[in-house]
Amino acid sequence: MLDLLITNATLPDGRTGMSVAVEAGRIVEVTPGLSAPAHEIVAAAGYLLSPPFCDPHFHMDACLSYGLPRVNQSGTLLEGIALWGELKPTLKAEDIIERALTYCDWAVAKGLLAIRSHVDTSDPSLLAVEALLEVKRRVAPYLALQLVAFPQDGVLRSKGGVDNLKRALDLGVDVVGGIPHFERTMSEGAASVKLLCEIAADRGKPVDMHCDESDDPLSRHIETLAFETHRLGLQGRVTGSHCTSMHSMDNYYVSKLIPLIAESGVSIVANPLVNITLQGRHDTYPKRRGMTRVPELMAAGVNVAFGHDCVMDPWYGMGSGDMLEVAHMGLHVAQMTSQKGIRACFDAVTTNAAKLMHLQGYGLEPGCDASFVLLQARDPIEAIRLRANRLKVWKKGKLLAESAPAASMLHLPGRNGATSFTRSL
Repeated sequence: MLDLLITNATLPDGRTGMSVAVEAGRIVEVTPGLSAPAHEIVAAAGYLLSPPFCDPHFHMDACLSYGLPRVNQSGTLLEGIALWGELKPTLKAEDIIERALTYCDWAVAKGLLAIRSHVDTSDPSLLAVEALLEVKRRVAPYLALQLVAFPQDGVLRSKGGVDNLKRALDLGVDVVGGIPHFERTMSEGAASVKLLCEIAADRGKPVDMHCDESDDPLSRHIETLAFETHRLGLQGRVTGSHCTSMHSMDNYYVSKLIPLIAESGVSIVANPLVNITLQGRHDTYPKRRGMTRVPELMAAGVNVAFGHDCVMDPWYGMGSGDMLEVAHMGLHVAQMTSQKGIRACFDAVTTNAAKLMHLQGYGLEPGCDASFVLLQARDPIEAIRLRANRLKVWKKGKLLAESAPAASMLHLPGRNGATSFTRSL
């Protein structure tokens, strides 16, 4: 007898009337119209069954700290960094843990079961690192949390930056991070990329580096990252996050840069909600959109994913852990409004992000983990348009969260009786 059988589901690739059979936490069969005895049978009623959402770029150590010690008045990246610097001396491990666990609860309810979070290593106490390692341990049964050693104040710019980062890796942080555009000079930024990639190569670690989060078209550290990836044989293990300067670069230079990125196997993470908010702050009009060249990178074969980046912190006062909101903003900013483009934005918060994070057992094929989310939508396009309700969320066949179907009842003057809407509102 099966542990779980889901019937009449629509899959992201367009297959309809599909049944998904689960035993011992794994998918054992995906086929149309399967009928078999099971301990639990869920009728999907034609709704969309998707692998779980993945967030490949987040800052969990700062999340839900909005207003501490004050609000970012300018809305700029640099004021956010300054605010975080003011907040750090007052941080307590138990507060970081509590806020992070609360956010993980939000994430699970939204079908978000894998998060890659950068954690600041600039404080020599490594308080935030130890706090998020504890969070990682606690949420492991239901959420995959990867941690990136992130020298927020610059690995070369801050005293002890390299040593702090190495100690964080020794404690169990998964990924080597960096922020070359925040080093004091362009040459120091390039030197930091080289150094950090060499540390990653020596330790067998992936790399996920904030690159060129700037409106400056001459901020070109993604070029150095791609070069070092190729030089050190790190293909497939490296991510450049943000890369917003690319929206200001001239087309001739980009015509050389994008093939270099593709050849190096570097993945790119755009963060639509926060990129559109922080960038272009010094512009009057025309005002730049502030997000990297997503459709052009995808067309060149680069793996591009979308991250949430921030939720209610010194950089961004909004957010709820909803990756469909991220995809919704992404398709608007990138003008990816064709059917193909919208589906690509759904992939950017599911399969593309999972590939970047090297998640094992991810997908909706036999042998994959039985981790998925049932959405109150008929296809990925409708899911993004409606930011669809998550009806049920499973992790390895175990139900983690569920919501009643969203419905509205209208009582309108001049109409006969009440009108019920279950999907279009």
